[in-house]
Amino acid sequence: MTPDLFAALMVFAIVASFTPGPNNTMLMASGANFGLVRSAPHMLGVVVGFAVLLLSIGLGLGSLFAAWPALQGVLQVGGALYLLYLAWKIATAKGVGGGGSGARPQTFRQALAFQWINPKAWMIGVSAFATYAPKTGYVPAVLVIVAVFAAVNVPCALTWTGFGVGLRRFLDRPAVLRAFNITMAALLIASLYPLAAEWMA
Repeated sequence: MTPDLFAALMVFAIVASFTPGPNNTMLMASGANFGLVRSAPHMLGVVVGFAVLLLSIGLGLGSLFAAWPALQGVLQVGGALYLLYLAWKIATAKGVGGGGSGARPQTFRQALAFQWINPKAWMIGVSAFATYAPKTGYVPAVLVIVAVFAAVNVPCALTWTGFGVGLRRFLDRPAVLRAFNITMAALLIASLYPLAAEWMA
């Protein structure tokens, strides 16, 4: 991978990772509702899960969906339904810290598994390899792409969760917290717009 291509990859990774999407929205909501420490498994699951997904796409999983487009459709529908479920869970969360409501942050395994049905994660992964993985030295390029995104996703996860933590002091009133959670749920649903536009095209 040439220095120019690597620099372009870095810019793409930063922009793609830090822009709003399902992961970032959920991390912000988790930080606001549960704090940084309790959200740590969620953050780690996002970072590790996305790296595993990228590696799988780069080493051939992307070609599987190209060969059988119906599989991609099933994945998209399943992902959309699960995102709607998560939006409902966020919208109905009660109380900062989840005390007495039975609410809890996502676990490491849940966040890791979510990457496989996250529409934005798939779009980023496919785009990254189509654009930044040269045919010569492809496997080393795959490892570089995975490493770059992993390095970028650590501060990204911390930043978005930190935004939520920073808002906790403003969310001590139930009405304000409910408005925040409903807004986060609406943003999560809005993240499905590119997928919906593709279906309607």
